[in-house]
Amino acid sequence: MSYRTLAFAAACSAALSACVVAPIGRPYGAYGPAYAPAGEVVVDAAPPAPYYETLPPLPFAGAVWINGYWDWRGGRHAWVGGHYDHGRPGYAWQPHRWAQRDGRWHLQQGRWARR
Repeated sequence: MSYRTLAFAAACSAALSACVVAPIGRPYGAYGPAYAPAGEVVVDAAPPAPYYETLPPLPFAGAVWINGYWDWRGGRHAWVGGHYDHGRPGYAWQPHRWAQRDGRWHLQQGRWARR
């Protein structure tokens, strides 16, 4: 290996050693601001038909399936896949849904509602 190649490899290693890869989004089971609605979503475009998701096996006893839904991101509809969550005693999951009012589409956030 030549001195030039070795120096190039060392420079690349030094430059890349400062890189940090951090996940974006919330980890599974995280609660807090990521679950808070960012405000009412109102758009002119109707959401596409929902995907029919195949439910994976239960990851733990008492798991509740939260269906996926069409969100509005970056000026277009984007599918958010379903996931399992821990059930809450005395509560039932009300899924996200789009409702048409006054010729526009309003996203109603999913939430846990008292039974």
